[in-house]
Amino acid sequence: MVLTFDPFREFDRLAGQLLGAGNTVPGGTTLAMPMDLYRSGDHFVLHCDLAGVDPGSVQVDVDNRVLTIRAERSPRTDDDVQWVRRERATGTFERRLTLADGLDTDRITATWQDGVLTLTIPVAEAAKPRRIEINTGAGHPVVEGSTGEQSAISAT
Repeated sequence: MVLTFDPFREFDRLAGQLLGAGNTVPGGTTLAMPMDLYRSGDHFVLHCDLAGVDPGSVQVDVDNRVLTIRAERSPRTDDDVQWVRRERATGTFERRLTLADGLDTDRITATWQDGVLTLTIPVAEAAKPRRIEINTGAGHPVVEGSTGEQSAISAT
């Protein structure tokens, strides 16, 4: 499971409303790096829209179960440009997600295609559902070894 707790999100949303910044949605999430997150089988998939961002500027880190995605969109440097409307934010953007204990942070993979960063976060083997064998107490199966000794087989 992935938790998206951000203690400063409400402050950012309020500051955006007070300053007239139109780059937030009602949940307080910045539109500079909108994301989708879903579970598919034994892994989670995270898609981040990063149109206009140089893939070389994107950095993905995991530290103490906190996944951080950082990217930078550089402003246009043309001197002869007269802006009519400018809605695409520039600068450095960051998203942080707290990952649950049941995820395998050592096997996270990242791909980039058409301005979309996709992270695949596998569920740890220990957290996957498994069937537990029921022992009926009717005795233990016996297997004879090559030396003629008998040994009990225990289910693990």
